[in-house]
Amino acid sequence: MSEEKKINEEELMAAVEAILFTMGDSVETAKIAAAIQKTEKETRKIMERLMEKYSHEDCGLKIVELEDSFQMCTKGSTYEYLIQVASQPKKQVLTDVLLETLSIIAYKQPVTRTEIEAIRGVKCEHAINKLIEYNLVMEVGRLDALGRPLLFGTTEEFLRKFGVTSISELPKPDGDRVSEFKQEAEKEIGYYEENQEKNENQEKSEE
Repeated sequence: MSEEKKINEEELMAAVEAILFTMGDSVETAKIAAAIQKTEKETRKIMERLMEKYSHEDCGLKIVELEDSFQMCTKGSTYEYLIQVASQPKKQVLTDVLLETLSIIAYKQPVTRTEIEAIRGVKCEHAINKLIEYNLVMEVGRLDALGRPLLFGTTEEFLRKFGVTSISELPKPDGDRVSEFKQEAEKEIGYYEENQEKNENQEKSEE
């Protein structure tokens, strides 16, 4: 085998490694072949070399063939170590956006997403979902209004995290700012509900 051909094959093996690692799931042989611009027969030879490379005992990964596709995965011998990492609690990172959203929910609960967005001035669906995932916020019911939107409130985990036994122990926010936020929210909510009602009436008239 010439030096040029050897280097080229090593580069292709590296490319296939990157493909399998990035995709995570199994990748069809035809797709790998198309990516490295080789025939399926040539690709299979490259895969055989790559599988041999990963077959050594000192490697924690392996490449398996599933019907007409290949996948990179961990060896069974490493399972115990993976469980140790997976069982450790994930670090919860509260960004400024999450803290702002959480503060609004804590002080105005029960509160709808529309009210939160009216106060913040931006969409909050992702932030709310993240807070629910962190078990700091939960759904506490539905508002008895048009569309019956969900109401959100804080959890017991929120109290534990922030070292208080009840919501009443939270620091009192600035009264002027709260009044200002409340007025802005009421205006935005009224505008939203008015437009929603108009749209529903228009849809009914078109039916």
